[in-house]
Amino acid sequence: MLGRFALVIGSVLFTLLVLELGARLMRGPEWVGKWQNLVLVERDTADTRHGRFAYDAELGFIPTPGFKSADIAYDALSYRIGPALPEDEAAQPPVVALGDSYTHGDDVADAETWPAQLQVILHRPVVNAGVTAYGIDQTVLRAERAVAQLKPAAMVIGFIPDDLRRAEMRRVWGTEKPYFTLEGNELKLHDVPVPPSPAPRDTLDWAQWIFGYSVAVDTLLRHKGWQYEWAVDHERVLPRGEGERLACALMQRLAGLAGNAQAPALIVAQYDPYSWQDADFRKEQRRIAAGVLKCATDAGLATVDTFAAYDQAIAANGLHSIYSKHHPSPLGTKLIAEQVAAGLAPLLDKQRNHGGGGRDDHSDRRQ
Repeated sequence: MLGRFALVIGSVLFTLLVLELGARLMRGPEWVGKWQNLVLVERDTADTRHGRFAYDAELGFIPTPGFKSADIAYDALSYRIGPALPEDEAAQPPVVALGDSYTHGDDVADAETWPAQLQVILHRPVVNAGVTAYGIDQTVLRAERAVAQLKPAAMVIGFIPDDLRRAEMRRVWGTEKPYFTLEGNELKLHDVPVPPSPAPRDTLDWAQWIFGYSVAVDTLLRHKGWQYEWAVDHERVLPRGEGERLACALMQRLAGLAGNAQAPALIVAQYDPYSWQDADFRKEQRRIAAGVLKCATDAGLATVDTFAAYDQAIAANGLHSIYSKHHPSPLGTKLIAEQVAAGLAPLLDKQRNHGGGGRDDHSDRRQ
C-alpha cells in the first residue's frame, strides 16, 4: 500500500516537472536554467520606490524632485514640467491639475500630457501635479499641498474608478500610503507620518514563496487573467466598496478647500481602456464614476464626464488611436484637454468677473 502511494506521488511530481520544463522551453531555452521568483520580479517592476519616486511622510510617495529621463522631468516641487509659456501668459495664476497616472500622462512625453495640452488651449500656466498610482485619497491630500504652494486660479481633479479601490488600501504596489476612514460622516486620516515600506519579499505569502518560482503556474495565471492579482503587493484595510463612501466625503473636503482658497474645482471622470473591451466592466466603471460625479455636484463642484467624447472618438478612430498601452495616447490626452477646457471656461469667467484669480501675493509660488 505504501509503495503504491509513493508511486502515485512520484508520478504526480514527475508530471508537474515535465509541465514545468515544457512551460520554460516555450518561453525560450534560457528559461531552463533561470530559476527566480516571478512574483518578486513582477513586484520589482511595479515598485514605486525606484528613482522616479521618493518617500513622502504625508503622501506616501511623490515624484522625485528634479528627476529627469528621456520623456519625463519634474521640477523642485515634484510637479511634471511642461512646455514654456510666453512671459505675459506665464505671469498668470496657474491652474493645477491633480490625479493619478492619467493626469500625470503615463505613456506620453511631457508636452503631450493633457495638462500640457490644456495649457496651450488656456494660454495660462497649468501645473501637472498628477502622480502615477495615487488613490483618490492621496489626490485630495496632494491638492491641499499644491493649493498652499501654488495659490492657483483653479483646480482640476481627474480620477478613474480604480482610484476609489486604491483608497481602501494602506499599501499599493509595494509602497505604504496614508488612508482615511469614516467615523460617522467625518473623515479620519491614518498612517501619517507614513511608515516605511517593507521589502517586496517580506510581504510574500507561503503560496507565493513556493509557486512563485513556477513558470507553469505563471503561464496559467496569465492565460486566465489572474496573474496581476496574484503578484501585486497591495494591503487592504477597508472593505470593498468603502472607497465609494470615502469619495463622497472627499468631495466635500475638496469643496471646502476650493472655497477657502477661492480656487474653483472641476472633477473629471476618466476611464480605463478595458471599458471598451468588456461590457460588464464598462457598466461598473460608469456606475462608480457617476456616483463620484453626483457627490461632487452635491458638494457644489463642477464636473466633466469624458466617457461620451471618448466613446465617439473610439468609434470613429479605433481604441488604439485613443489609448497607448493602458493610458491615453497624445490624441486621447488632447481630447481630455478639450473637455477640461470647456468645463473650466465658465469657472474662470465667473472668477474673472468677480475679481478672483488666486491671492494677489504670489511671492511664495513655485520657483
